[in-house]
Amino acid sequence: MLLLLRLFFEFFKTGLFAVGGGLATLPFLYEMGSKTGWFTAADIADMIAVSESTPGPMGVNMATYVGVKTAGLPGGAVATLGLVCPSLIVIIIVARILNRFKDSALVKKVFYALRPASAALITAAGLGVARIALLRLDIFKETHVIFDLLNWKCILLAVAVYIGIRLFHKHPVLYIALSALAGVIFSL
Repeated sequence: MLLLLRLFFEFFKTGLFAVGGGLATLPFLYEMGSKTGWFTAADIADMIAVSESTPGPMGVNMATYVGVKTAGLPGGAVATLGLVCPSLIVIIIVARILNRFKDSALVKKVFYALRPASAALITAAGLGVARIALLRLDIFKETHVIFDLLNWKCILLAVAVYIGIRLFHKHPVLYIALSALAGVIFSL
């Protein structure tokens, strides 16, 4: 029971302060993992892969993943509820009062200032994922060979996906499926 309460509380905090969507939850997940021991940074990379390749919002998928891994199905339900409760509460409050104050200079300044904060959270999360996916720090620490620092196969895949997205504008599911296939074929 205490584990379920802690899951709810940890994800409630994450949901309350992770402004900017699923990627903005990543800094909170890194801290949560190191603080609780429920998962590692490598597990977060797996969570991202699973969350990006399954339906639903990324943050919700990751909360469910952690909850199920930590405390089974009840844990998944509690962690997910904890993550979405702050959004529900805030949206209900904001929807009720925003119409009254939508032209307020203060409200405009607050929303203007939230944009760079969201961008910073997403950037920090993206750089953390890039470090895990594109660098081989463990091998580099052993060999001290600069060529061993980069995961060349994954970098080439990331570049290919980026170029594909920019040139062909196909649905993200296609790129996820092709990346998974490349992982199987090329042992990424």
